[in-house]
Amino acid sequence: LKRRTIPPCCESKKTMAGLRVAQRFLSSTASSPSCRRWYQSCTPSFLSASSSSWSDLQAAGGGTQDRPSWNDEWKRLGLGAKLVDDVRFPSNLFFVQLGFGVDQHGDRTDATKACVRAVRNAIEFNSIPGVITHIPGGRHEMLIHLKLGIPKESRVDVLEIAKVFPYGKLLPIQVELGGLEFHSGRVVEELGDSDDVGICCVACVSIGYNDDSGKGGTQDDHSGSVHKVFNTKDGY
Repeated sequence: LKRRTIPPCCESKKTMAGLRVAQRFLSSTASSPSCRRWYQSCTPSFLSASSSSWSDLQAAGGGTQDRPSWNDEWKRLGLGAKLVDDVRFPSNLFFVQLGFGVDQHGDRTDATKACVRAVRNAIEFNSIPGVITHIPGGRHEMLIHLKLGIPKESRVDVLEIAKVFPYGKLLPIQVELGGLEFHSGRVVEELGDSDDVGICCVACVSIGYNDDSGKGGTQDDHSGSVHKVFNTKDGY
């Protein structure tokens, strides 16, 4: 792993604290494939270490709650996904959905707004009542794995994105190079534009649960995770 440089946009106290946490984590886990895989394809910025540990990121940012909420109403109702540090991809997939989000204005190195829109695009137009009967423990125990594709030189606030999920257990978010930059042909300085470049981000939301029996599993060469895959040739 190459040492990452700190872009000028990341020189806030919280960001610097997060960088120190991420660098310590990378140093301590450099020999562990199960931890190292989260970093290999990430962007060169503070939140490229977004999949290290929720507890580390919260400590770096001064936060203490393990159930972030989208708004005060959600908080009052007890809504919000629980943050868990299990790095295993769900072995039994129940729901996989992709979404896309665009941000045309402001600081294009901050992909948070586009990523929030991508996640909402993936989950807000679906109903999955089968979670109640098909996932042990129902919606409160379902595992949520989120993979984000963001453009080069961009960063993302994963704790802000975590607020989008109303329930379930959110695994550390995996951030990789992806998405795209594009020219919109319009500059709005009132919205913080310095050029006409916008960004598009991609979100893949996978929901399921872990079955420790290991039966019928297929290993992913990239992540090392084992999950069940069904082939139509087998009659599925």
